[in-house]
Amino acid sequence: MDNLLNVSSSPHIKTDANTRSIMIDVIISLIPCICFGVYVFGQKALLIIIVSTIAAVLSEFLFDLITRRKNSIFDFSAIVTGILLGLNMPVSVDLFIPILGSIFAIIVAKMLFGGLGQNFMNPALCGRAFLAMSFASYMNNFTYDGITAATPLNTLRQGINIDLIDTCIGFIPGTIGEVSTIAILIGFIYLLIKRIIDYRIPFFSLITFIIFILLFSGNASNINYVVGQVISGGLLFGIVFMATDYVTSPVTNFGKVLYGVFLGVMFGIFRLYGKSTEGVTYSILIGNLLVPFIEKITINRPFGRESA
Repeated sequence: MDNLLNVSSSPHIKTDANTRSIMIDVIISLIPCICFGVYVFGQKALLIIIVSTIAAVLSEFLFDLITRRKNSIFDFSAIVTGILLGLNMPVSVDLFIPILGSIFAIIVAKMLFGGLGQNFMNPALCGRAFLAMSFASYMNNFTYDGITAATPLNTLRQGINIDLIDTCIGFIPGTIGEVSTIAILIGFIYLLIKRIIDYRIPFFSLITFIIFILLFSGNASNINYVVGQVISGGLLFGIVFMATDYVTSPVTNFGKVLYGVFLGVMFGIFRLYGKSTEGVTYSILIGNLLVPFIEKITINRPFGRESA
C-alpha cells in the first residue's frame, strides 16, 4: 500500500516547459524587432523599451508587496508585457508615456484580476489602448529619421502607392516594433520552431484579412495596395505576438481557427471603415472578450456523451 501512487486531478500533462521558459522564448523572439527598431530609430527607442519594462516589473513587484502576494516577477511575464508595450510606442513619445502605460497594463489589466492566467484581456494591448485614448497626440505622432511623416497606411488610404521594399525591411515611420516585416517573421519562425505558439491564429487571421481586403476594398487589382495593407501597421506584429497570448486566446484547435477568422474580419472592418487607419489593438481586445464563448462552443465533447 505504501507504493500506491497519488493521482492528482486532470489534466495530466508532462512537459519541460514552464511559464518562465516560455516567456524567455518570447523575449528571444522579440530581439530582432528590438534590434531593428533601435537601428532605425536610435537610442531613444532602446530607452523607451527599457523604461517600459522596468515600470512593468516594478509595478508587479510593488503590487505583490502591498497586497502580500507571492512575488511573481520571476515568471518574466511582466518583462514580456513591458517589452511589448515599449515596442508599441512611437519613438517620439515622452518617457512618462510608456511608464503610465506599463503601470496601467500591469496593475489594472493584470494584477487586479488575479495576476497571470486570470486576466481576460492582453495587458500590453490594454496599456496601449489606454494610452491611445488618453494621449492620442503622443501615440499618433510617427517620425522617421527625425522627421514627422505619414505612415504607409495613411499613404495607402490617400490612394498613393508605397515602396513595398522599404516597408518590408522597415525604413518607414511607425511604432518601434512594428516597422520591419522581416524582423517579425524571424520571431514568428522562432516561436513556431520552439512550439511556443500555434500557426492557426496567425494563419487564419491573415488569410481572412486578405480575403476581406480583396472583396471590400475596391482595390483587389492593385497588388501594391493589398500587399501594403498586409505588411504595414501593426497587423503582423499583432497576430504574431499579441493574438497568440496563451491566457487570452482559445485553447481548442477549432476555437483558434474561429478566433483567427474573427480577428481577420475585425482587422478589415477597422482598416477600411474606421476613422483611424489602424485597428489591430481594438480588434484583438474585442476578440479577447469573445474567447470564453468561442471555447464554450468548440470544447471537445466527452467520449460517450449523448447529443441533445
